[in-house]
Amino acid sequence: MIKTKNEVIRIIPLGGVGEIGKSMYVVEIDDEVFIVDSGLMFPEDEMLGIDIVIPDFTYLEENKDRIKGIFLTHGHEDAIGSIAYVLQKINAPVYGSKLTIALAKEHLKELPAPYQVKFFEVTNKSRMNFQSTYVTFFHTTHSIPDSLGIVFHTSEGAIVFTGEFKFDQSAKGKFKPDLAKMAQLGDEGVFILLSESTEAERPGYTTSETVIEEKLAKYFYSAPARIIVAVYASNFIRIQQVFNQAQKSNRKVAIVGKSLEKVVDIGVKLGYLTIDENTLIPITEISKYEDDELIIIVTSNQGEPLDALDKIVRKQHRDIRIKETDTVLITFTPSPGMEVQMSNAMNNLAKAGATVLTADKKVHVSGHGSQEDLKLMLNLMKPKYFIPIQGEYRMLIAHSKLAQQVGIDKSRIFIADKGDIVEYRNGKMRISGKVQAGNVLIDGSGVGDVGNIVLRDRKLLSQDGIFIVVVTLNRSQKRIASGPEIISRGFVYVRESEELISEAIKIARECIEKYVNKDTFEWTNIKQEIRETLSAYLFQKTKRRPMIIPIIMEY
Repeated sequence: MIKTKNEVIRIIPLGGVGEIGKSMYVVEIDDEVFIVDSGLMFPEDEMLGIDIVIPDFTYLEENKDRIKGIFLTHGHEDAIGSIAYVLQKINAPVYGSKLTIALAKEHLKELPAPYQVKFFEVTNKSRMNFQSTYVTFFHTTHSIPDSLGIVFHTSEGAIVFTGEFKFDQSAKGKFKPDLAKMAQLGDEGVFILLSESTEAERPGYTTSETVIEEKLAKYFYSAPARIIVAVYASNFIRIQQVFNQAQKSNRKVAIVGKSLEKVVDIGVKLGYLTIDENTLIPITEISKYEDDELIIIVTSNQGEPLDALDKIVRKQHRDIRIKETDTVLITFTPSPGMEVQMSNAMNNLAKAGATVLTADKKVHVSGHGSQEDLKLMLNLMKPKYFIPIQGEYRMLIAHSKLAQQVGIDKSRIFIADKGDIVEYRNGKMRISGKVQAGNVLIDGSGVGDVGNIVLRDRKLLSQDGIFIVVVTLNRSQKRIASGPEIISRGFVYVRESEELISEAIKIARECIEKYVNKDTFEWTNIKQEIRETLSAYLFQKTKRRPMIIPIIMEY
């Protein structure tokens, strides 16, 4: 039985606010805890060497005994990409649509959980009962099928997570939204609406996918030679459109990228992608066909297409080299912080002679609702309280202004930061505190072992290089046995800087001799003296601050 009266309700974003991606939201209803989404974010430019970024879920670990389930809205990386890391620490059942669960299970193949995970496939007709609430679902339109909105029913009304969505009047099949169910929720009473804000700054409605398919058809027929399509691995609607137009224009399709291969395989097996078996060919067989018979779909192994595109234009990709006759379709929007890399890739493609087509040529459209889509959702739901989510801060602000335009009072809108506790108690909603939240950086197999200090060091190394001082001491005789020797990388070209190096050696020797003549000395003191003295000298001479590492040995 569900309680007739819920006493305390909390919403805590651990990711997905103040940023694009990394969605993770905690819903606490009385003593029960529910998680909505478990996503990742691709690293920004300054996150040197980092593969992916996931939410800090320390709060969930501290409350793992109260967690009743993880609910996934859709199968994109920003919603499921950290699920395997969470399930390493938290034993909880996972709920999602058929496709979303299949993609989540794929993550667990690479990083298996230490226990048997219970997966529950749900549909828009499912109802999951818990002590404090029951949970229902409704279909939304996104660039991946089987996307769901998630509803927690409480005594105060429904708590609705829209997931990522747009309204496309031409959407059909597994992309079609439950408009009637959304309206019904609004009529019955929505207590809190949490709605995505990615395109809250873009006026109008998001362009229909039928427009994109028509443009793809045009370019596929008119392209004189090969077509290379850069796409996010989980953008099912774009992948299906490419295969549709490939069949109509009698072209073969090769796919590049492990993540894309897995997604296509899962999509075909489960019936979410319809592909003629004669259309798809291995990348190793492209040499058997003329260029005007080929389409190549590319993404990186992480599913982010920009890395693959970057490798191709720098001639470092194993399978593809750009030709002057190629037509390159960029059917994605770069992650925040990656715009410069995107611009460089496009410049290099143009330099190689390829024809480059982007969103302004209608080869791509966002999977997220623009301002009028967002206002329609607000009007359908008619929420008592509104929390904009899934967007950078300015997008959350823009969405809150849209909510005010449709009649929601500013006092009932809460713009939360990561870790904020939005609490409803005794008839009042307020931000009542904060829990630990932030970024956990994944570098290779390391989880969270790279922090701000390591990133700072990487940035320093990338900017001013490294300056290593090596010396061997004879402690008993209180003298330098050999050295100091200087090893420099990324700072100056040693052969053309002999005077600078000689003076640095002299300074290092003076620092060491000052200490070794004392009765007792600490290596730490010597190293610090070398760092400080050399840093001042090198900055005076070069206006650079390399990382200085003294290495002292003794015998």
